[in-house]
Amino acid sequence: MTKWLSRMGFALLLVVLLAFVALASWEPFWAQRDGVSPPPRAYTAEIVRDEFGVPHIYGETDADVAYGVAIAHAEDDFFTLQDVAAMSVGRYGAIAGQDGAAVDYVYHLLGARDTAERHYPDLPADTRALFEAYASGLNQYARQHPEEVKLAHLFPLEGLDIATGFTLRQPFFFGLNNVIEPLVANETLRPEFGPAITPDAGATDDGIPPARVIRADDEPATTARAFPLPLGEDGALAGSNAFAVSPEKSGGPTVLISNAHQPWRGGVAWYELVVESGEGWHYAGANFPGSPFPFLGHNENLGWTNTVNRPDMVDVYKLVLDDSGTRYKLGDRWLELEEETVTLPVRIGPVTLPIRRTVHRSVHGPVIVNDSGAFAIRYGGIDDLGQLDAYYRLNKAETLEQFETILARMDIPSTNFIYGDREGNIAYIYNAALPDRKPGVNWRGILPGDDPSLIWTGPVAYERLPRYVNPASGWLYNANNTPFTAAGAGSDLSPDDFAPELGVETKQTNRSRRAWSLMSEGGLLDRARLEQIKYDTVYERSGYVAQLWDALEAIDLSDDSELDRARDLLLSWDFNADNIGEADAIALLLIRDFMSAEYQNTPEPELREELREAVDHLNTHFGRIDPPMGDLLRLRQGDVDLPLDGGSDTLRASTSWDVEEDGRLAVRHGDSFIQWVEWNPGERVSSRSIQPFGAATTRPRSKHYADQSALFVQHRLKPVHFWREDVLANAASRKTVTNRR
Repeated sequence: MTKWLSRMGFALLLVVLLAFVALASWEPFWAQRDGVSPPPRAYTAEIVRDEFGVPHIYGETDADVAYGVAIAHAEDDFFTLQDVAAMSVGRYGAIAGQDGAAVDYVYHLLGARDTAERHYPDLPADTRALFEAYASGLNQYARQHPEEVKLAHLFPLEGLDIATGFTLRQPFFFGLNNVIEPLVANETLRPEFGPAITPDAGATDDGIPPARVIRADDEPATTARAFPLPLGEDGALAGSNAFAVSPEKSGGPTVLISNAHQPWRGGVAWYELVVESGEGWHYAGANFPGSPFPFLGHNENLGWTNTVNRPDMVDVYKLVLDDSGTRYKLGDRWLELEEETVTLPVRIGPVTLPIRRTVHRSVHGPVIVNDSGAFAIRYGGIDDLGQLDAYYRLNKAETLEQFETILARMDIPSTNFIYGDREGNIAYIYNAALPDRKPGVNWRGILPGDDPSLIWTGPVAYERLPRYVNPASGWLYNANNTPFTAAGAGSDLSPDDFAPELGVETKQTNRSRRAWSLMSEGGLLDRARLEQIKYDTVYERSGYVAQLWDALEAIDLSDDSELDRARDLLLSWDFNADNIGEADAIALLLIRDFMSAEYQNTPEPELREELREAVDHLNTHFGRIDPPMGDLLRLRQGDVDLPLDGGSDTLRASTSWDVEEDGRLAVRHGDSFIQWVEWNPGERVSSRSIQPFGAATTRPRSKHYADQSALFVQHRLKPVHFWREDVLANAASRKTVTNRR
């Protein structure tokens, strides 16, 4: 009997061991792709790094440069590049567990790969050559550094994989997550979608978004960050400020100031670079991991920067299903609801679980099916891959006319463009592939899915977008606000001139109110004045800030002397997050969630609870409610630990942070890549820039891990070495890379 039990125990142990091995090893073998063989083309690039480690990449052809971009970026941040690559092939869950599998679910829901496969072959040959070369560079780095590879069989990649990453991430810059999250999580759609629709079902045991049950009711709309997306924690709320000033208004140069607000780490953190080829590509700026070209910056003749805009670009339709639930009505026809079962890899500790999910599609677009029916989603830029070519062409544009001709293709789904050039032109284009919708329809509500007239087929014409070119004021700005305040009194556009179905936002931010006020004061906007404006830390007492302080004055705190004293401190505040006032720290803590609610169209938090949380935090970690804000708000990277200024919605932005064990707030989102470009009459372009950390943000042993941080907190910029003789004069390293064998 004992021997029999021993044998049974051994057999059971063997079964468990085999199951463990299977779960630990199935995913790489399942994920192998046949036929992935990048073209056997040879590339050569020169990578020159300056004193801050910023790579300057040279090549005979544009494709050589794109290959070098991949090598240089991998040297600095191969960790993040692999995450982006895994997202682009639907395998991020095998790296990041449940959060990654949620991204993979979106990958399948949106049909990102299908879109890329349909349209990638139709891109111009030179554009595809960039993506193939970039993939080749990543593949080479992975081969040469196998110890850094996170996921087996992730490489080799091909250009199509890199292109797929663009189709996955772009829609979230204009808020597609505001629709997908509520429909797949236990939350409601935002108020702009009419009557709140509230889910009933909770999360599944495995934590991966299932189809949710929703019903119409009268409960207020809410939201949560329950659905991780490819843009990082802050998603489409990336923010940014941008300024352009004409020579007449600056007293000298055309000035373009890029002040992007992005996460400081991860898949949409800026990476600075300069590129130059023998085919005329010469550009200084920054890209995101997974891109062969910069997304903003300048060339010899012109430059631009971007800010996130918030147009209504997503429509939701409730489909009419038949009794079987497999067909939906469209006009007088019944169509089959497309259905596909997909496998999401979910890493949990040392094993990876295969989780099956079903995704659906209709002629409208992706469909989320639940017990209340089927909800289809259609969004601007759907089934369009043209942005890959458009950004490349913008890099090489030489005139304002060429620049606008490229934008007029409407291939870049969203983001404002603020522009300046050597000829003294400045411009602001409210760029968005706004759906060409039927007038007279409540596009903010849930639409009837059986009405074919509500399925728009493309964007509006470029001429219908809000647009400024050389306004009389001589200046332009955007701070994620309505495009109807951009150039000052007498130069601003009127919202009455734009049809409501365009869905152009009319909301403001504190940064916008402050920028408009400061730039409208008159006089020259020279370098000194623009620096004051860019680093301004003041809140205007208007909008949600005014409402919050009015509520502080009105709230009855007589039953809590501690909160009453904190309220008095806040009422004495000078509305300046400059690290000087005694109330700066508690104001910083209090404002953040109210700003977030305003920006995301969600209910305000409860004031008393927020005030109590702020007081308790400061007392617990500082023993007082009025510590210097610089003791609370920190820039932290490795051994670097520096005080920061600015608030969650000031022009000097410290937008969001991680609360660390010692109670300090380690900023992770806000002012990120800053670039200041000037074209002086008769002179070559010059620029300066800065990043919060350094060029090698995931390489702690690199001297460029955080070597820009001290300059960043001091409001200082470093030179951009745009011209080759300047690059070589300031070169810290120089090497040639090639895949020739």
